[in-house]
Parts: sequence; C-alpha cells; structure tokens
Amino acid sequence: MNLANLKPAAGATKTRKRIGRGPGSGLGGTSTRGHKGAKSRSGYSKKIGFEGGQMPIQRRLPKFGFKNRNRVAYKAINLSTLQQLVDDRGLSKIGLEELKQAGFISASQLVKILAKGSISVKVDVTAHAFSKKAEEAIVAAGGTTVKI
Repeated sequence: MNLANLKPAAGATKTRKRIGRGPGSGLGGTSTRGHKGAKSRSGYSKKIGFEGGQMPIQRRLPKFGFKNRNRVAYKAINLSTLQQLVDDRGLSKIGLEELKQAGFISASQLVKILAKGSISVKVDVTAHAFSKKAEEAIVAAGGTTVKI
C-alpha cells in the first residue's frame, strides 16, 4: 500500500453544484432560484418569525403576565424548621446568623417565617417578616418575635 494510491470509499464524495456558470452546466439562468419573487433576488433574507405574510404567532397570541419590579422576595422558613433547629442544637434564640450556619439561607436573603408545622418550645425569633399565624404560634408557645 502506498499513500499515493489512497482514495475515499466509493460513493463517499460528490461533486458540488457550480451554480450560475452558464447554460452548459445545466445550472445557469435562474441558478436554481426559480423565476421572480423576493427569494430569487440577491440580498434576500427571511426575517425571524416571518410566516409568509400570515399573521405571525407572536402577534396572534395574547400578551400575558406581569413582573412587579417592587416585589420583595423572601426565603420562606417554616415553624417546623425552627422546631427542628431547637431540637437539634438546643437554641433559645433563632436569628439570621443561626439560619445561615444551619444552611437554610444565604447571606443576602430576606427571611419570612411561615406557620407550616408547629412550635412547642419558647424561642425568640428574629426575621425580616412573619405571617400572622406564625407570629401567633410563636407567642402562644411563650416566645417573642422581632422584625428587622
């Protein structure tokens, strides 16, 4: 075998179409673009979302949704989570630092205490916001709530 004798496998290569090289090539004249119309002209490019003059889908579908730019996003922490922290670590005060150390929040998150679950121990809780029921449950257990 010799490098000079190497050839691609049979049928592996095709000759490319040489468009617009005169009538003898069979691909002269309109150069496979058909007759007239925007697509036959040089410089034509279809706009994104163009549907051939039909009303495009982005105009047929209704606009919906709303994002309030003044929304305050809180990280929700349930009473059951606070009870778990008290049971595991024996805490009497739970604030942002304790929640960060336990891995429930990151440094920049705002915290809201929600009433899912229950709390049976006296605990002082510090957070950015409380739901009414959560606040009532903490006070009923003998604890206090402090809003930052």
